[in-house]
Formats: sequence, C-alpha cells, structure tokens
Amino acid sequence: MSDAAQRLYDETYENYRQFVNPPLARVMKLSGSPVEVRARGCTIWDQNGKAYLDFAGGYGVFTLGHSHPAVVAAVKAQLELMSLSGKTMFNVMLGRVSRRLAELAPGDLQISFFANSGAEAVEGAVKLARVATKRAKIVGTHDAYHGKTLGALSISGREYFKSEYRPLLSDVAHVPYGDATGLDEVLRDAAAFVVEPVQGEGGVNVPPLGYLRAVRDACDRTGALFIADEVQTGLGRCGMLFGCDRDGVVPDVMTLAKGLSGGVIPVGAFIARPSVWHAAYGKHPVMHTSTFGGSEIACAAALAAMEVLVADGLVENARVRGEQLLAGARALGEKYPGVVREARGLGLLVGVELTSEGYGGWIIPEMVKHGVTAAWTLNMQRVIRLEPPLVVTAEEIDRALAALEAGLATAYEKLGPL
Repeated sequence: MSDAAQRLYDETYENYRQFVNPPLARVMKLSGSPVEVRARGCTIWDQNGKAYLDFAGGYGVFTLGHSHPAVVAAVKAQLELMSLSGKTMFNVMLGRVSRRLAELAPGDLQISFFANSGAEAVEGAVKLARVATKRAKIVGTHDAYHGKTLGALSISGREYFKSEYRPLLSDVAHVPYGDATGLDEVLRDAAAFVVEPVQGEGGVNVPPLGYLRAVRDACDRTGALFIADEVQTGLGRCGMLFGCDRDGVVPDVMTLAKGLSGGVIPVGAFIARPSVWHAAYGKHPVMHTSTFGGSEIACAAALAAMEVLVADGLVENARVRGEQLLAGARALGEKYPGVVREARGLGLLVGVELTSEGYGGWIIPEMVKHGVTAAWTLNMQRVIRLEPPLVVTAEEIDRALAALEAGLATAYEKLGPL
C-alpha cells in the first residue's frame, strides 16, 4: 500500500471509529474492508487501485451500475437550473417523473408521492391505507423487511431489529410468507397487507407461482388494500419490470426506491390507484408531505434512469444474466453440497443458502480477495446474496462465480463439515 493510500485508509478508519460507528469500524477493519474511492458500471476501485465486481450492488440500488453517464448528465443539467423545489410553485420535473412512472407501472396505478428512501415510501403507503380504509390493522409476513423507521420496522418480520424499540405500532399481525391459507380471516379487519414479491432480506425467498394472485383475491374479498413492497424487486431486478408482474396482478399501492434513480440520488416513492388516493387525500392534499421528497435533481435522476432501463433492454438482460447466475450457483451447490444447502432467486436477485452461518465468514472475504463483493441478507444470515447491476455481462457473471467457488472451497478446507 502506498503512503497516500495508507493515509486515506487510516483517516477513514479513525473517522468511523470516532464519529460514525465505532463497533462497525472494528468489524470492518478485522474483515479487511478497503476504502472505496471511485466506481463505474459494475466495478468499484479501492484506495490501492484494486478493482472489484460489485455483486453486493448496494443491496439493489445500482440497477444501472455506478454513475451511469446518462443519469449523471441529467442531474448535472438540472443542477444548472434548480436543484431543490421551492414547494410553493409547480415542479415540472415532479410532474414528468410521476407521469412516466404511471406509464410503466402495472394496471391503473397512477398517483405518486416521491420521498427519499424505501422506508419513507413504506411509511407513506401505510398511512395512505389507514386513512383510505378507516381501519388500523396492518398485516405483514414473517421474515419480511420493509425498513428501519418505526412504522416500517413494525411490519418487518425479524425480532432482532425490533426488540429494543418496542412498543412499536399496535394492530400489526404477521403471517407465513408464500402461504395464502387463512388470509381472509386475518385480513377481514385489516387496512392493508404489505408483502414483497420476493423477500430480499428474508433470504431471497421466491413464493410459489399464484401466491400474489391469491393475495390479490383475498384483499378484494376483505376490503384490505394490497401494498406491494417493490423497493428491492421493482424496476427490472427480477427479470421483469415489476415483481408483481410474475403473477400478472395489480396492487392497490406499490412502493419503490433503491434502483429508482439508477444509483445516483436517493429516491423513494409510492404509487397508488386513484380510488385509493382520493379516498385518503381527496379533501386533504397536504396531510402527507416531505420537504426534500420530489426534488428537481432526484426527479431528473429517476426520469433518466427509467429511460435507460427501457431503452437499453435491461429488464431482459436481468432475466438472461439472472438465469446464468442462478444456474452457475446451483452447479456450485452440487459441487459443494457440504457448504451449500440451496441456490434460489429470480432475475438478478440470487441467494446462496449455506448449510451453516459459519461458512459465510470465510466465503465473503475470500470473494473480496478475488475481486468480487457480496453480502448477507439481513434477516437470514446464512444466505449470501448476489445482486449485481442489471448491466452486468456474461463474462462478469463467470468471474463472480469463479470467486464464489474459491470462497466455497476455502470455507470447506478451513472448517470442514459443520
């Protein structure tokens, strides 16, 4: 490591240790985490100039890769005009991005609210449902993840993240994911059922075909709203424009974030059917607002990102490359059955479930040594998530699989059967 690189590393570590997150700083240092200094496409470079394929992908943020030139150019152009909305006048960019999102969204989803994150989008969707239905109860699923703000956390499904913050929202119930049995009973007095088309943080859990159709039907019978949390699954990630397209259903409300701006500016949004929106806010247009949500630069980024997603055929690329990645991961599972229990996924959201959490501590660092990043899923830490940008190439998939194999081999060599 050069003197300049060492100074940068030392400075960053000390800043983390003193001012950011002291215990996390120690963990990252022990694991050999470098300092990221620049990124483009599927590649991140550290302080030493070493390149890494980003198969952690910002947990789904970098749909277009890092710093896509079309999105960066749109943001730069908007910065020359106006960066943040003054809020007292019409925002032309907010109007344009909301229209484009309605054009891409399934069915009659039409009216959008733009926020700054996925958790904010979920919070807004839950508030909308409670006001529109005049009911309080919200139903989520076991192992779900919807964010760490209090409302979103209340609906999420892992107790580890919730116990220290209780009491959370009251009138929240949870049901098994992927099983529609008994939904009518639990939804009968509910405002909404919040469900992910694929559980990302829950361990990349793909429900049976027809599950979301059964959810739609149960919500129609009971009067509960169907909120599809597409924060991680939406905008091409699953090899289709939206995860709910797999069952051909239209939710009443859909939440989005992560890849909405193509990985350039934080953006979150929820989009609702007009009947739902007007039932809640038809007479109260400023009950739910955001100071920074819908800023001109965020809207410019999101608008450009959606155009690239469609024009460059990235949804189809996610499907094809996702099939390659999943097939490769499954082949490695057959080669290392003592380490891999199962590989599963949809599109470019792939999870490799290990036979023991203990192997992960060797696999991910070994992948980093081979120039590929990966990450655990938050609610199921024996699952390694592979979530590269939708612009990933076949050759980059092969390189990532080679790094994964090196990690599996090293883990089994060091630990043996667990």
